Amino acid sequence: MSFLTINISGIRVDKGFTIIELSIVIGIFAILTGIVLVAVNPLRQFEMANDNKRQNDINEIFAAIGQYQEDNNGALPPGMTTNMTATEISNTGADICTSLVPKYLASLPEDPSINNGKDITTCTNYDTGYTVSVSAGNRVTVSATPEVQGDVISISR
Repeated sequence: MSFLTINISGIRVDKGFTIIELSIVIGIFAILTGIVLVAVNPLRQFEMANDNKRQNDINEIFAAIGQYQEDNNGALPPGMTTNMTATEISNTGADICTSLVPKYLASLPEDPSINNGKDITTCTNYDTGYTVSVSAGNRVTVSATPEVQGDVISISR
């Protein structure tokens, strides 16, 4: 099937594509698109980006706790105690927001899975989605749960 036939000096020229040609091109395009989507895997890329944000957030919280300890002769912020097991950083758990915000942090970071990761600027009724624990030797650990399978995201000192 052709769309246009032109005769020029006895030479027949057909312009257009047949249904079979179009089907083959569309099929090849679909296969290539599928290969690219599998290779890129956008969902995994978003999960990895969220885990990177979690790592950055716990680094910020950890650094702020360290700065608080330096300014207060090694004392932990109120809401944290020695031998404290992993406790959520929230107004009902390890309530450290008022000790750290705004002096050591402009805002308290929040896990990206909560409220799209909006940072906490008011220290009432909040939940960061992160945990903090303190060992017997005042070794502080701040942790987050990753989206990508693997170890817990944490930092200790």
